[in-house]
Amino acid sequence: MKKILLPAVALLFTITGFAQKDSTLRKKDRKRDVLLQTSMGDITIRLSDSTPLHRDNFLKLVKVGFYDSVLFHRVIQNFMIQSGDPDSKNAAPGIPLGSGGPSYRIPAELRPSLFHKKGVIAAARDNNPEKSSSGSQFYIVQGKVFTEAGLDSLETIRLKRKLPAEQREVYKTIGGSPHLDQGYTVYGEVARGLDIVDKIAAVATSKAADRDRPLENVRIIKAKLVKRKKK
Repeated sequence: MKKILLPAVALLFTITGFAQKDSTLRKKDRKRDVLLQTSMGDITIRLSDSTPLHRDNFLKLVKVGFYDSVLFHRVIQNFMIQSGDPDSKNAAPGIPLGSGGPSYRIPAELRPSLFHKKGVIAAARDNNPEKSSSGSQFYIVQGKVFTEAGLDSLETIRLKRKLPAEQREVYKTIGGSPHLDQGYTVYGEVARGLDIVDKIAAVATSKAADRDRPLENVRIIKAKLVKRKKK
């Protein structure tokens, strides 16, 4: 996962240019989904109550319009699509992105039950020993489907541990990116719009200095809270 360089400071919700907007969370906000209206279609995210720090941070950023107009600045097919860099909003073509965001990290909330299956949303981070997350950057997993042999090799060479049997089964059927498990905080998943994730993951990307940036901008036009529906 691409590293996000951010200073380690207290988790304060003071974001330049957004402080004047209402970031107060109400009880009902935590029972809503997040709709990402992208230039390629809609993606609806359902956040996990098992990761309250990440859930609340994401909800607050959505409420103040932080994600409106940001790009998916890093896209790798069969892996993930990444967004949340405010510097991407007006970035010229060819400019490398991925270092922007609020001046705080979020403490890691690694949960054994939350793993990198296809469709989950997780927090990007820099290479810090606490595995604390970027204040705003996130990725949605596309991943790939694994064979038994592929998972066996991954466990031996990269993970150095055994995956739970039920998670192995998901990786063999739905797919995902298991090498990221317990390294990055997963804090929700796509409730609707996995086909849009696949469409974004398939776009042509740069091989120059702005490596993996889509050659044609893919943008979150608007992010907003919406009434939760059954999946």
